[in-house]
Amino acid sequence: MTDRPTSWRMPNPKEIDKMAALVGRNVPREPGLAPEADLPPEYWQALLDDRRAESRSGPSGGALRLSQIPQHILRVECRRCARVVEIQKVDAIRLYGREALWKDVGRRLLDNTCTQRTGRQEEDGCWPAFE
Repeated sequence: MTDRPTSWRMPNPKEIDKMAALVGRNVPREPGLAPEADLPPEYWQALLDDRRAESRSGPSGGALRLSQIPQHILRVECRRCARVVEIQKVDAIRLYGREALWKDVGRRLLDNTCTQRTGRQEEDGCWPAFE
């Protein structure tokens, strides 16, 4: 099915000229950056101000032991199939121990319910992204 209405028709030349005159009005007045130009400082500051930047400045979330993670809900997402698995920290500790690495626990949680099975070891399994 198409998005156009059922009474669609070709515009006449006068309407085409009118639309063409409107096209140039929406163009920004200042040119964009050249491919080799440096990005403005505002861009870099916006990246640093993003809350996700803080979590990447220290050790990655996957490298922490369960006892070192401050969140009560642990979440791991598969970059391949977009599946999300959540577990409470107390349940993860009860099942895997306080000293278990979160990346190992998260990978195990994803692999236990993985739907991407091809039969080839290098292609099987999920690709975890720890939050």
